[in-house]
Amino acid sequence: MLSSPDLSFSRNLPLVVFNQLGELLQQMAQSVETSTLLLTESLLSRVSVPMEWHTQRFTLLVSEGFSALLLGNWEQQELPESESWVLAMPSPLNQGITGDRETQKQEIYSASSIPQAAQSPLTLTELHTRLTFNSEAIASFLAKLRDLFGDDSYTHQHLERYRQILKPNDVKLQSQFTLLLLEHLLPKDNEEVTASTSVNNSEEVYACQAVEDALKKQISQERLLNQVTTQIRKSLDLPVIMATAIAQVREFLELDRLVIYKFEGSGVNTQNTRLPRLQDWQNYGGCIVYEARATDIIPSVLDYQEQTCFSRHSQCWDKYRQGFTLVIDDIETAYPLEECLLNFLRENQVRAKLAAPIIFEDKLWGLLIAHQCHNPRQWHDSDKNLLISIAEQLAIAIHQSELMRSLQDAAHRLTQEKQTLEQRVVERTMALRDALLAAEAASRLRNEFLATISHELLTPLTYVIGMSSTLLRWPLGELSQRQRDYLQTIHDSGEHLLDMINDILDLSQIEAGKTVLNIAEFSLVEVAENTIESLLEKALSEQVNLKLDLQIDPRRDRFTADAARIEQILWNLLTNAIKFTPEGGNVTLRIWVEDDTSIFQVEDTGIGIPEEQLPLLFEKFQQLDTPYRRRYEGTGLGLALTKQLVELHRGHIEVESTVGIGSIFTVWIPYQEIRE
Repeated sequence: MLSSPDLSFSRNLPLVVFNQLGELLQQMAQSVETSTLLLTESLLSRVSVPMEWHTQRFTLLVSEGFSALLLGNWEQQELPESESWVLAMPSPLNQGITGDRETQKQEIYSASSIPQAAQSPLTLTELHTRLTFNSEAIASFLAKLRDLFGDDSYTHQHLERYRQILKPNDVKLQSQFTLLLLEHLLPKDNEEVTASTSVNNSEEVYACQAVEDALKKQISQERLLNQVTTQIRKSLDLPVIMATAIAQVREFLELDRLVIYKFEGSGVNTQNTRLPRLQDWQNYGGCIVYEARATDIIPSVLDYQEQTCFSRHSQCWDKYRQGFTLVIDDIETAYPLEECLLNFLRENQVRAKLAAPIIFEDKLWGLLIAHQCHNPRQWHDSDKNLLISIAEQLAIAIHQSELMRSLQDAAHRLTQEKQTLEQRVVERTMALRDALLAAEAASRLRNEFLATISHELLTPLTYVIGMSSTLLRWPLGELSQRQRDYLQTIHDSGEHLLDMINDILDLSQIEAGKTVLNIAEFSLVEVAENTIESLLEKALSEQVNLKLDLQIDPRRDRFTADAARIEQILWNLLTNAIKFTPEGGNVTLRIWVEDDTSIFQVEDTGIGIPEEQLPLLFEKFQQLDTPYRRRYEGTGLGLALTKQLVELHRGHIEVESTVGIGSIFTVWIPYQEIRE
């Protein structure tokens, strides 16, 4: 039978309309009597795909009587600045823009599938959409999809089989889809009036309420992370940490089931004493070792192992090792061609899942997997990010447990040698105990401080900065100038605290060896002038004369290093000099070049530093004990961070100071080689 007239089209459509077309194809799949194949981009979640597949979505329906392909690629459109901040907020706000709650539940894609450009705070995404019923075009798409899978895989064979049955659509089914399309898209009576009234009544209230809800959710997540971190810091009992963490996260995300899956050879023992009873589990991927369920009605999967459906060399495992997070909103649309896996998940009542890798010492230790058992679930970015953060904290707990186990093994070996090396064992044990106590004390102080800063301070700061910024940006009524000044003071104070926290975290990153210099060529004069200009207002408010003395031959102005870090070094030294220089004093920045080394010198006429306290000058959290100590604020991190940044450039810093006369800080930075 000949097909009806071609209704194919290609145009830009909003995301909601694109989703509606996908839903219509799903309805058609249910009405076609013959064998039907319905696929979405979720099919590609477990395989590596070329970059062009990352920026498109599709719904593919193939049967003997009716076939259709809905293909969408992300398009970007500039937005007014007033709307951009709302779009940049987490998923609770974006839900309100892209569709109602019921529509959001029906979407079959994950937020992680949206390209980074589409999530830009200054753009609203549309999809360049193509809907075609042409059997040749559909066959070509099926061939490209087929080639993404191995020749010997079931998916490859099924896709080829369905490609062979393609033929022009039945006229009756084509007409049925056309009527379904018209019925769905034509506006209902009073629909436009109702929608307009609803928008006008809620437009002003929605913006602020959505922002507040998003911030409250973010704060709740921060508190949950703080609880898990605190548990890890206080306890070395890995089973207790694991069980407590997954119970709290399951309850917070309202999951049906949350499990921890451990791979073979991961090295760290767990509480699961049943593992040795499992036969040959090492021949497969691994085993579920921890579990938290919403109710006892939900079946337990503890001790379950994946067997014939998985291979230890699966592409999905490789993606996990690279930090990939698996997002499956509905297994029925993600695995329609993988019968073994689909039956395995159905048997264990898994309808939607979210899996984040637990990586320990650059190795894939296991997975933290969230299950929704009975219904599909659209996973939001906040769900995904929380699971990733918890997985990272669990990796820290595993590392901590492994270190303790190593110490216990060492102690056991020493005990076995006690008869022949008794005195040596005693001395060695005392040394290990002292080192352990010192390490634990230092680690505890560091962890407690950083945890307090990063969680206890960042949590309220998020609310303070966010809400004050919101009040300053959107008028919520008539505000007096004094009220606005108060809001600005709150916002500025929050930003100041945030800068202090960033210094602390910056210093910890450098000490952990995680900071990488961005080496490039730049102008020494430009960096010096920019730094001086940024501090002129501060110097003027302190009534200090700020001077720049450039002793640089213009031909030697170009230098190679990390310009941002050099500017940070100068800013810290000048800020410190201005703070400790009395009114009417002078602060001078002097720069010159010798051979392949740039020399920066900051001289002030300040209060000076006693000679006996100079060794403490670059220590963390140290404020020198002077008569002026109560007058000056600070955390004692500025000079410590400066010294670390200088040494990161393979340079060094020296100080000369006389009490009551002033100080001179001199920094030597050698030329840095640019690495290809």
